[in-house]
Amino acid sequence: MSVRMRRALSFTAIVLGFFMALLDTTIINIALPEMTRHFGGSVSRISWVMNGYNLAFAVFILTASRLADQFGRKKVFIFGVALFTLTSLLAGFSTSLGMLILLRVIQGLAGAIIVPVTIPLTTTTFPKEMHGLIIGIWGAVSGVAAASGPALGGILTQNLSWEWIFFVNVPLGVLSIVLTAVFIQESRDDTAGRSIDYGGTLGITGAMFFITYALIKVQDYGWSSGVTLALLGAGVLFLLLFIFTQWKGREPMLPLSLIRIRTFNNASLTLLIVGAALMNLSLLTSFFLTRMMGMTELKAGLVLSMVAVGSIVSSAVSGPLSAKYGSHLFAAAGIVITGGAMYSMSGLHAESAVAEVVVRLLVAGVGIGLTMAPVMSSAVRNVPEDKVGISSGVTNMAKSLGSVIGVAIIVTVLQHNMDSELGKAGTHLSEAVQADVKLQPLVKNVLAEAVASISKEGAAPMGGNSGKADPAAAVVHAVELAAAKLPPAEQKAFAADSANQFREAKLLLSQAGNGMQQAAVEGFRRTFVFAGLLMIPGILFALLSDKRRKPEEPAAVAEPAVLER
Repeated sequence: MSVRMRRALSFTAIVLGFFMALLDTTIINIALPEMTRHFGGSVSRISWVMNGYNLAFAVFILTASRLADQFGRKKVFIFGVALFTLTSLLAGFSTSLGMLILLRVIQGLAGAIIVPVTIPLTTTTFPKEMHGLIIGIWGAVSGVAAASGPALGGILTQNLSWEWIFFVNVPLGVLSIVLTAVFIQESRDDTAGRSIDYGGTLGITGAMFFITYALIKVQDYGWSSGVTLALLGAGVLFLLLFIFTQWKGREPMLPLSLIRIRTFNNASLTLLIVGAALMNLSLLTSFFLTRMMGMTELKAGLVLSMVAVGSIVSSAVSGPLSAKYGSHLFAAAGIVITGGAMYSMSGLHAESAVAEVVVRLLVAGVGIGLTMAPVMSSAVRNVPEDKVGISSGVTNMAKSLGSVIGVAIIVTVLQHNMDSELGKAGTHLSEAVQADVKLQPLVKNVLAEAVASISKEGAAPMGGNSGKADPAAAVVHAVELAAAKLPPAEQKAFAADSANQFREAKLLLSQAGNGMQQAAVEGFRRTFVFAGLLMIPGILFALLSDKRRKPEEPAAVAEPAVLER
């Protein structure tokens, strides 16, 4: 078999592994309502099918990188893919919600083992002159995996069942294991000892657990609650423990030499911003499409997949070009484009054409691709050859943490904007109801309650159905029930004017619905503006994420050590 074919099959094995792991961070979201119907339970509990995976993934990713460097990346990768495949199979056969959540946590640990190992495995498979191209493809596949999750999840759930979002991983995992065992050579960090840094492992695991858990639960408790502050405080204490053990340890998990590399630090911070941006874009857009534009979850998922389409094109181009000319300009341009696209989403409204959304998402995807591949490539180029593995763990951890931070911040901002805009609209509409001289007091009271209900429903953008539902029938029914309790004389008087009362009530309800919808759109508009502006610091980090060099200057990437199988 030719060297070219062996490399292609090796890369296929790597791609299959990390595609599954990244896909499962988002594919589950659209199936949560179906799982709720199947298992029962509260929305809060069912959300741990998603949160359990993301929490375990963030907690273990750096530790997994270190273990792979110490004991062999091929071995660790095969173990991770095997564990991921097995838990996927078992998850599809779950008999209870608790069993499914437990398996998703284990699956998240397996995903944390897989993802950071893929970059060092890739760099040992291909010669250094191909690293820019291959990491560009890696970035494209990474973007596709994350962005296509909702669409693929919707297709599988709608046409088969929710179990198939897990079963689909099984053949991919088996094929990845076979190809890895046959074609990939073993590699490790020869400078790393075999002793495990227990203090460092405890420190980083505790820090990531408490910080990530606090960010996941902040919507339940609030930013200033004692629970949130205690969780964040515990995370800081464990982080200090980690720093102390790395400073004093003989064989630290995270070599301090990496922290001294300015370009690596800025690349990691850039990926943190990108992780937040990608999650913010996906979350805000999906709820805007379903809540404001009335799309089904499946259609919204398909529209969101346009981010992946844009990312594929730009990643494949930016990877090799950044290896030749430097990553900083590509990465900075990508963040500007993504931030601009996010900002432009504020121009959408409930009646916007789908094409208007698609164009914006395509542009955002191009920006993500321009940033992701060059920054990952820079992180590889600018660290010592034997530290590619642990550096991959740090950058992937930064991206994962960015996603969690992004969700916590953007949901808080969206809820604040919704409360503000809908509160003002509700007050205005309530005043209009009370000032209406045509309505009898009975109808005014029922109508005021209906307006308050519409306001409350609209202020919950993360749940429920589209705000376009017509509450007129419910109001008519409530008025009839209230009228039936009136004294006979008042009932007769009301009946004589009921047609006019209901006509006026329906008119005011229609105005209320339109007013609330406009207020909700304004809440989303302000949040999209905030999300776009939130990316501005990433421009500076991106510009400092690589060394400036002349076009003819080659990218200095040493060939990592490779061990024979």
